[in-house]
Amino acid sequence: MNQPAKDPLHGVTLEAILNDLVAKLGWQGLAERIDIRCFKSDPSIKSSLTFLRKTPWARAKVEALYIKQHKG
Repeated sequence: MNQPAKDPLHGVTLEAILNDLVAKLGWQGLAERIDIRCFKSDPSIKSSLTFLRKTPWARAKVEALYIKQHKG
């Protein structure tokens, strides 16, 4: 069912995704696109990773944004 060759997230860590999005959009840009507190209040890669690893819906939004950013 899942074909790794077509999966844009295959081999990409959550930390790499977050670092990429922060580099492209900044914390403010990320917070504007995904409304979660860890991007708005004293954001850091470490605290955001902790939250995203525990919160599947938020992680899904971050992954979807990453895929969208890399298609265009």
